[in-house]
Amino acid sequence: MNSLQLANTASFLVGDDKGLLAMDESTRTCDRRFAELGISQSTEARREYRELILTAPGLAESISGVILYDETIRQTTKDGVPFLEVIRKAGLLPGIKVDAGTVELAGHPGEKVTEGLDGLREKLVEYARLGARFAKWRCILVLNEDRPSHGAILANAHTLARYAALCQEVGILPIVEPEVLMEGTNSLQQSAEVTEEVLLTVFQELHVQGVDLEGMILKPNMVLSGLTSQIKDSVDDVASATIKCLLRAVPAAVPGIAFLSGGQLGERDSEFLNAMNAKYRSIAPWALTFSFGRAIQNPALEIWGGKAANVEAAQRALVHRAACDRAARRGEYTTAMEGKP
Repeated sequence: MNSLQLANTASFLVGDDKGLLAMDESTRTCDRRFAELGISQSTEARREYRELILTAPGLAESISGVILYDETIRQTTKDGVPFLEVIRKAGLLPGIKVDAGTVELAGHPGEKVTEGLDGLREKLVEYARLGARFAKWRCILVLNEDRPSHGAILANAHTLARYAALCQEVGILPIVEPEVLMEGTNSLQQSAEVTEEVLLTVFQELHVQGVDLEGMILKPNMVLSGLTSQIKDSVDDVASATIKCLLRAVPAAVPGIAFLSGGQLGERDSEFLNAMNAKYRSIAPWALTFSFGRAIQNPALEIWGGKAANVEAAQRALVHRAACDRAARRGEYTTAMEGKP
């Protein structure tokens, strides 16, 4: 483990008020989103869309690193330039999603655990050789009346910790993503309690596995009421509940917290992140940043629609949404920014 290298990677990724762009959708997920918009579900269409993102002028003004999928890290532009070269020339760091998705957790009906540890050491060596500087592993825990169970929390925390240790072994910074899915009728308080339990368990497992906290980034959910509840959380309530939860569970040694979007509208994510930075940045021991996928990509994807004539307009929309999130990191975002890019 090269602790200095890991710390430098973390510092770059969360520095200069920038954030991460998650473009690590699996082939299946990407094709599903294309199908919804009438876009061809093909290798070439995926390549064209990813080139649109990576060549967007000005993207690096708000984004420090991009999370790729295995297919993407091996692709090239239409002119044959490897995407990894495009990323480096733009001043971005390349990362890679390495988990293999979720399966049913034995003994816990309705709950899941993330797989992908088998052969991961060898895969990480290859990704490091290709040039990946960081990686991402996501686990999901569903919050409803009687879930997640302690068994599901512990199983997923353990896999996250083993993944993180393997990453650091080869000099790749791990992004640790324990996502609590709030799809039920839970209250803000219930969300906070479960998220805190999950994070405390994750960091206990990280400690047991010898993970260097200064050489990782946490990618958690924000604390929200359930999607099917009748409660509409205020921006201030979400910011307060989220920060309180994080202060109780996340060690100060962690350099950055990069929130996932959780499928919310981009504007709403920006409002939440802005409130956290505007009100709590002075007391937060970690950088409060973003690692958004759909929240940044969706406007661009809808504008592009698979048509070459729409590439420039789609790129402007992409860069605009990223700029809104960078403003939120500074606590300077306002809804007035949501005009046409």
